[in-house]
Amino acid sequence: MDYTTLVDDKRLDAFIRLIDVIDANLPDGFEKTTDGNGIHYVVPLSTYPPGYHVTPGTPLPFLSVIAQKNHVALYHMGVYADEDVLRWFEQAYAAQVPTKIDMGKSCIRFKNMKHIPYDLIGELVAKMTPEQWIAAYEHNRR
Repeated sequence: MDYTTLVDDKRLDAFIRLIDVIDANLPDGFEKTTDGNGIHYVVPLSTYPPGYHVTPGTPLPFLSVIAQKNHVALYHMGVYADEDVLRWFEQAYAAQVPTKIDMGKSCIRFKNMKHIPYDLIGELVAKMTPEQWIAAYEHNRR
């Protein structure tokens, strides 16, 4: 896949490495897609026919990597939906990375490509199977 349309040359190597780490650690059952803005990992409709409630007929989103103007963003719905995963990640990040975490509800922003904790991201994406994500998604929709 050609990522040069998704990210500038300055961040291309870090972007590719992040995608490679995700691909190597993400549990089976997620599907990798792109929409021209980023790389997305979803639960396909063949696995979860109800799909995403906000946009009926589309797969359930789980994870995205998108290059923004000033950072590379990792959107991980598991840290938003599961407080245990969020706490684990925040603590592990603080122990491994010299800079303070820059995070929104599901968005982890990396402004300095040298401080991306690739091994930690690998651990994070391995923590939730499609079945676990579906269960968390359905629980939080109630």
